[in-house]
Parts: sequence; structure tokens; C-alpha cells
Amino acid sequence: MSKAIFFDRDGVLNREIGDYVCHIDDFEVLQDSVECVKLAKDKGFKVIVVTNQGGIDKELYSVDELKTFHDKLQDACRNGSTLIDDFYFCPHHPIKGKCLCRKPDSLMIEKAIAKYQLNPALCLIIGDTERDIEAGQKAGISTLLIQPNTEKKRLLEEAIEKLILSEKKS
Repeated sequence: MSKAIFFDRDGVLNREIGDYVCHIDDFEVLQDSVECVKLAKDKGFKVIVVTNQGGIDKELYSVDELKTFHDKLQDACRNGSTLIDDFYFCPHHPIKGKCLCRKPDSLMIEKAIAKYQLNPALCLIIGDTERDIEAGQKAGISTLLIQPNTEKKRLLEEAIEKLILSEKKS
């Protein structure tokens, strides 16, 4: 079975602006994001983004516009000699009804676990909200809570080393 690092998007990989990122000009990749993706990939982890995007349901932006944000992030990774393996997003907003994919529920993570045959014991989600952590816990993976828009590489290095140690023990 494979292993993965799941990243929340807003506040973890790109700057959290306190509102919906609706325009490409507002989508700023955080300084150490590409380094973190590369670190995870170099250590043999798949890298998967899981992000709530309720602005689609609220018609603030479209799925095509969301794709341009993800393309910008992937281009930054490509320029850093790495790539994100997959993007999962929930287009729903709670004002329109309940769904199972929106974090704090774990369907996005569970789908990736099934698709990539991941071992949950060797997976981690890094997020900047309690709902990210709750989604990870529901999926049975390790969690790492950071402050929004902060450097995360050192914390990620430590978390990856713990996962690698547990992999060696099993």
C-alpha cells in the first residue's frame, strides 16, 4: 500500500485572504508550499489536495475558474521540479444542504485512499482549521494543525519522519 500527505489548500498552500478566493490575482502560492510538496514527494509520499470550495455552490466562481487556481499551484510546483498528484474539492456549501464530501466529513480523503490504495496509517493531513483535522481523524489518518499562512516545512519534516518510523516498525 502507498502513503500520502493530504494538504488543505487555503491557508496551507495558498494565502488565506479571509474570504473566498474568486480571482486568479488573489491566488498567492505561499512561500514554502512548493518545498513542502517536493519534500513529501522525495520521501515517497503521494501529494493530494483536499479543499472545500463552497464558493462554487454560492456562484462566486466556477469549476473552470477553480481549475485555473489549481493550474497556477501546479505550475509553481512544476517550476520547483515537483507535482501534486491529485486535487479533490467539495463544491457544496452548507447553506444549500449537507453533503459527505465537505470537510469536516471525510469523503474526499476516503476516495483518495481507495483510488491510490493508501495505507491510512501512513497518511497525514496538514490543515489550518479544526474541520481539516476532524476530517483526517474520521478517515483514520494522522493530522497536523498549523496556523494559517505560516511556514510549515519544519513541522512537516517532523511529521513525515514519524510516519517513516512507523512504516519501518510495521
